[in-house]
Amino acid sequence: MWFVPAEALDATRDAVFEAGAGRIGEYERCSWYTAGTGTFLGGDETDPAVGERGREEHVPELRVETLVPADRLDEVVEALRVAHPYEEPAYDVYTLEDA
Repeated sequence: MWFVPAEALDATRDAVFEAGAGRIGEYERCSWYTAGTGTFLGGDETDPAVGERGREEHVPELRVETLVPADRLDEVVEALRVAHPYEEPAYDVYTLEDA
């Protein structure tokens, strides 16, 4: 799961899918996303892609979710970081267990 500005949605989805994410059975490029507002305050050493350092920003973003096979996690996270426009992309990894 990651947060991204709408204009970078396709680039980040393409990157993680190419790295091995987004497969469910015989389906590919599976994901879900919804809109929200991200907030951040960049410190003196930052170079924000959006807004200004030293000022709290409120940015329209999308929360994107997809499945990642455990053996592809490192590659998928690296692909996301490379494709994402932010210096420090926000993402979470949750382990799913079979019941």
